Amino acid sequence: MAPALAPTRNTREGRNTIPRDDQSTEELWRAYKSSGDVNLRNALIERYLPMVRYISERLLQTLPKSIELDDLCSAGQFGLMDAIDGFDLSRGIKFKTYCTTRIRGSILDELRSQDWVPRLVRLKANRLEKAWQKLESEFGREPTNFELAQQLEIPVEQLDKELAESTPRAIFSLSDKWDEGEDDKSMEKVEILEDKRGAYALDDLHGRDLMEVITRVLTKKERLILVMYYREGLTMREIGEILALTESRVCQIHSNVMARLKPHLEGNEGSLLT
Repeated sequence: MAPALAPTRNTREGRNTIPRDDQSTEELWRAYKSSGDVNLRNALIERYLPMVRYISERLLQTLPKSIELDDLCSAGQFGLMDAIDGFDLSRGIKFKTYCTTRIRGSILDELRSQDWVPRLVRLKANRLEKAWQKLESEFGREPTNFELAQQLEIPVEQLDKELAESTPRAIFSLSDKWDEGEDDKSMEKVEILEDKRGAYALDDLHGRDLMEVITRVLTKKERLILVMYYREGLTMREIGEILALTESRVCQIHSNVMARLKPHLEGNEGSLLT
């Protein structure tokens, strides 16, 4: 949330401390530094707010789509207020030069505070990226791992480890729109996410059909043992408890059934056992 500005009001002498529109910024600065009036401070904040938005928009171009411009502007305003409070008129430097660094730093500090990647990982990634860019500029091609390791003065084995550690997983919002093509802009990423734990419908159907065909010649008890063992994932002991049989008897029935069905199972074991 953007910091609220204090309301404009008159001083005890009865005159308005907010300068006229034609009053120069330099006069405004002198008046604020000599009096410390909060209304003058608010006037300075309002005068430099466009700079906060400009810096925020420039930074936003290099950030993920999940970052909102309003959040950057809010963080930048705190940097602007700190810059106004800490600016020294006697040093003879331009305030725009001074506050640009403070605004940018405030925004970057806020981004770092929300970064889930450890700072050490970021530092390693930046170090590797700088070395990579330097070698690529010198050779006119992508450097090999051996050349990169020589540039960093580390063994190749350590480079492989650092490359793995400096490549964190990316986080995406499943509610983001999928913009691969013009026709897909209305789709969310969650709609195209693959469910690797889910069964493939066609394979599941084939498995059920195969089970039905090859178990037609089995007794009800034999069929139950196969279904509970292969489809339900129960152990021989659990099946025995359900059917009131010993574990060894269930194993014996299972072995006999599999021996009889072996000719039918060749090439189809995967469909039956899934």
